[in-house]
Amino acid sequence: MQTTDIVPTADQIELYVPRKCAASNKIIAAKDHAAVQLDIAEVDEHTGRMTGKSRTYALCGSIRMMGESDDSIVRLAARDGFISKGYFLRESK
Repeated sequence: MQTTDIVPTADQIELYVPRKCAASNKIIAAKDHAAVQLDIAEVDEHTGRMTGKSRTYALCGSIRMMGESDDSIVRLAARDGFISKGYFLRESK
């Protein structure tokens, strides 16, 4: 059998690229209808307007069913600098 190095054309390239869960790093299946994708925008401190930069977080349905999505979003946002590191350690009143 002969092997050839053929460059794929646009018709031969797979267009579906699966997403990965930001919290668990699992691939989100196409049939996972409980999965969500959030875009969190960066805001200017002085004006309170969007700067145009944002960060996208995808969460799979299993994280949401366990009730861990809110903790995961806070952890990921603190990691990326959207909220302060001690935000989730503050006592609630």
